[in-house]
Amino acid sequence: MLAPWLAWAVVRTFGLDAGGRVVPAMAFTPLVLLSSVVPLVVAVALRRWAVLPLWVLVAGALLVAVLPRALAGPNPLPSGGIGLRVMTANLYQGRGDPATIVRLVREHRVDVLSLQELTPEEVARLDAAGLRRLLPYRDVDARGGASGTGLFTNRPLRHLPQVNAIRLMAEPRSLLRVDGAPPVEVEAVHPPPPLHAQVGVWQRMLREIPAVDRTGPTLRIVAGDFNATLDHRELRHVLDRGFVDAADATGEGLRTTWPAGRRLPPEITIDHVLIDPRIAAHALSVHTVPGSDHRAVIATLALPRAG
Repeated sequence: MLAPWLAWAVVRTFGLDAGGRVVPAMAFTPLVLLSSVVPLVVAVALRRWAVLPLWVLVAGALLVAVLPRALAGPNPLPSGGIGLRVMTANLYQGRGDPATIVRLVREHRVDVLSLQELTPEEVARLDAAGLRRLLPYRDVDARGGASGTGLFTNRPLRHLPQVNAIRLMAEPRSLLRVDGAPPVEVEAVHPPPPLHAQVGVWQRMLREIPAVDRTGPTLRIVAGDFNATLDHRELRHVLDRGFVDAADATGEGLRTTWPAGRRLPPEITIDHVLIDPRIAAHALSVHTVPGSDHRAVIATLALPRAG
């Protein structure tokens, strides 16, 4: 009976989720950890004491994978750090309530907004609700359906070429100027979900996110719907290239973002703000957006001062 949990722990620990049905399944690792008490109860009821050491090993491996997300890590404030708030939200093919998006931007004093599944009609509704007054600078590639994306900010920005060679999903990238801080490169990301034939595209789009140059002059922020959790090997490889997950850093890594308000499938965390390690993350919150199946994520960051 312990075998399924053992197999899951092996796949998660050694990053064996390469393709097929294993990739989407790994998103539910936190729930698998909670359910691991089932074989323990059965073993105790049947007095199969020899199973207990193996259960401890399996549960321990799952716990090591999941628990750190609920614990804030070392996150020193850069000396005289400059505040920056970044928000990301998937609008569910333009159905997200524009008034809620604008209210969140206003109330939380958001400086950078990454929107996915952004349609031209939704851009017009957002502007009518007041977004242009709050965030007048933008780098937008609005499209019908789920492939449109946009960056909105209250600071001047310069458009940069899209990194990913795959143009299936728009992923705008811009250079942001923040007074007193180094230049900040911000990229909105939205690879397709890793289902069926799209697994290869999902993997390639995540792999093409450039590594952070920790000694370079430009800071990096990547925000959006990654369609990946920290239990996916591909997203952990992105972190290995120098990024820090803001939710993980603030102890909020288990706050779920999709599918908001549904009973099935169970909610998971696929919307992220990834930051340069030279940037500090001090708070993170998630917020319901009526009409969308994703919750918005707002990260409060501190940038180092320019040297």
